[in-house]
Amino acid sequence: MAVYQMGNHTHAIPMSLFRENREKLCTELRRNERLDNKAVVLLQGGESMNLYDTDVEYVFRQESYFTYLFGVTEPGCFGLVDISTGNSLLFVPRLPADYAVWMGPLLTLDDFKKKYETHFVYYVDELDTIISQKSPSIILTMSGPNTDSGLVTKPAYFKGIEKYVVDSDILFPVIAECRVIKSPAEIEILRYVAKISSDAHKRVMKIMRPGLYEYQAEAEFLSYSYSVGGCRHMSYTCICGAGTNSAILHYGHAASPNDKCIKEGEMCLFDMGANYGGYTSDITCSFPANGRFTDDQKLIYNAVLAARDAVCNSAKEGVSWVDMHLLANRVMLGELKNGGLLIGDIEDMMNAGVNAIFQPHGLGHFLGLDVHDVGGYLPDQPARSTQPGVNRLRTARTLKAGMYITIEPGCYFIEPLLNAAFANPEQSKYLVKNVIDRFRNFGGVRIEDDVLITKDGIENFTLVPRTVDEIEKWMKKD
Repeated sequence: MAVYQMGNHTHAIPMSLFRENREKLCTELRRNERLDNKAVVLLQGGESMNLYDTDVEYVFRQESYFTYLFGVTEPGCFGLVDISTGNSLLFVPRLPADYAVWMGPLLTLDDFKKKYETHFVYYVDELDTIISQKSPSIILTMSGPNTDSGLVTKPAYFKGIEKYVVDSDILFPVIAECRVIKSPAEIEILRYVAKISSDAHKRVMKIMRPGLYEYQAEAEFLSYSYSVGGCRHMSYTCICGAGTNSAILHYGHAASPNDKCIKEGEMCLFDMGANYGGYTSDITCSFPANGRFTDDQKLIYNAVLAARDAVCNSAKEGVSWVDMHLLANRVMLGELKNGGLLIGDIEDMMNAGVNAIFQPHGLGHFLGLDVHDVGGYLPDQPARSTQPGVNRLRTARTLKAGMYITIEPGCYFIEPLLNAAFANPEQSKYLVKNVIDRFRNFGGVRIEDDVLITKDGIENFTLVPRTVDEIEKWMKKD
C-alpha cells in the first residue's frame, strides 16, 4: 500500500484516502442529470513559483483541491477523473535528462503510478491526445469564489481545451461540499497534526519566560513541529503576540514580525498550527509570560474559557453555528459584567453590538486542507449576516457530524474599537470606563480548539493545558 509519510515515527497517509475522495466526488456528480457517462473532471495542480525575478524557488505547496483528489506533492501536474467509472488519470511533467543531475532521479510513469495509485499515468504534453481519445461529452473544470479571501479558483487550462465542451460552474460547489464532511482517514490525519501542534504549544509554554523574543517562541514551535512531527509547513503565519500585540488579531505578518521582547507581567497569545500532508491545525494558547496569572489576567482568561466551555458543551449535529457564536458572546459578556467591566442587561448589550467590541471576529471556521477551509458560504447554504460580530463568521451553517471546526472565542482591548464605543452613546452606557481603562494595555486572550462535530457533541483534538491551574502547573519551573 502506497503512503505519504515523513519517517516511521510520523503518521502514514494512505493513497487510498484520495481514491475514496474521488469516489465520493463521482457519486455526487452522478446525481446531476446534465452529466452522462462520458463526462470527466479535469483539475490542474499548482506550479512552482520563483522569488520575484530570481532563480530561488519558494518551497512548493500543492493546490488544495488537487491534493484532495490525488495527494500529489509534485508541481506542474494535471489530474483527470472519469465520472462514470471512477478511473483516474495523472499527467506529470516530462522533465529533461539533466534534472537528475541537479534535482534527483527521474521517476518513470510506472513509478508515479505506484506512488499515487492512480489507474493511468501520462505526460502533460500528452494531455490533449489522451483526452481526445476519450471523446468526453463535457469536461468539468473548476472556478468558484473563496469567501474568505475573495479570490476565485482558476479553472484548468491546456492548449487545445477550446475544442471541447467545458463547464467551470458545476464542479465547484459539489467538490467543496465533499470537503466539508471529513472521511475517517482524513480525521486521523487531523487528529495527528492537532496532537503535534498541541505538543509544540506545550513545549513553547514550558520554555517561556520574560526576556525571550516573540520569534523565539515561534522558532520553538516550528522546530518541534518539523523535527518531531515531520511537518515541513505551517498552516498559516505564526501569531506570537505578547502584551498589547496580543490584541492584534493577525499579528506576525511582515509589518509586525513577532519581533518584540516579552516583558514581565505580560500575557502571551500564541496562535500557531502545523500542517501535515496538506492537512491543517489551528490552535491558540493564551498564558502569562511568567507562568503566574494576576487577578486581572484570571478575570479575562476565565471569561473566555467560560465562553469556550459553553460552546464545547452545546455544539453538536443540528445546532446552528450562528447560535454558538451568540452563546459564546453572551457568556463572555456575563463574565465581564460580573468582573465589573460592564453594566446593564446582556441582551441589550448584544443588540447594541457590545459583543463585537470585545470579540470582533467570528467564533471559528472549518479546518481541513486549508486553515480557513471551504464550504462556509456555498450557494445553497445560509448567507453571511450583516449583524455586528456575526458578520465576521466564516460560516453560518447548521452543524453536521463529520464537520471539523475551530472554537475560538476571544476578548481583546483594542484601542480603536474601545474609543469608538466610548464615543457611541448606544454602547458607552454599558461600559464602566474607569475599570476598562485599567485594561487599556492588557492586550487580549483567545482560546482556540480544533474539534470534530459528532451527532451527540464534539470530540476535541486539542490537548493542551486550559484552566488557570493547569497552565500554572505546566509552566512552573522545576
